[in-house]
Amino acid sequence: MKHILLAATVGMLSATIATAQPVNAPSRKAPPVSPPLVVVEDRGGVSALPYYQPLNPQDAGPAQPAAPVPTPRVGMPGEAEAVMLPVRSTHLSPGDEPRRVIRAPGLMPLFLVGDDDRSRAWLRQRRAALQELRAVGLVVNVATPQALAALRRLAPGLTLAPVSGDDLAQRLGIRHYPVLITATGIEP
Repeated sequence: MKHILLAATVGMLSATIATAQPVNAPSRKAPPVSPPLVVVEDRGGVSALPYYQPLNPQDAGPAQPAAPVPTPRVGMPGEAEAVMLPVRSTHLSPGDEPRRVIRAPGLMPLFLVGDDDRSRAWLRQRRAALQELRAVGLVVNVATPQALAALRRLAPGLTLAPVSGDDLAQRLGIRHYPVLITATGIEP
């Protein structure tokens, strides 16, 4: 029995000595090992790793110069707009929208138009009133940059932006354009 107890004590003592470090020595922990990432889908492109490296500094090791991050190409504003075209609003079509009262405090005046004869006539007729209201125009159906530019020539001084109007149409119950939307009402 004494031999078993002595052998166990010697075994524990030798294991303790083998892993012991001097009191003043810095501890050397092994860095935590993360499981490898699983690639679900790879469509090519540029690696996003440079964006994630600052989020995990313990894996970075000694300070390393950051990899250059490619700067997105920003061209002319017309180029960015051309990429958004064509704009189609499936819930809206040219027609007569009934006039009605709404309560939308704080809503800036805006209007919906498209690239069609009805919208062009409406813009010509109401341009001065829209400018006075400082209304912003949403072009909810337009196919080409040239068509958008033609609408802008009809309404100098007004902001016209190509945007799908489907969400707005559903929220406000609008089915047709051209229409003016203010904090107090919707009018054709």
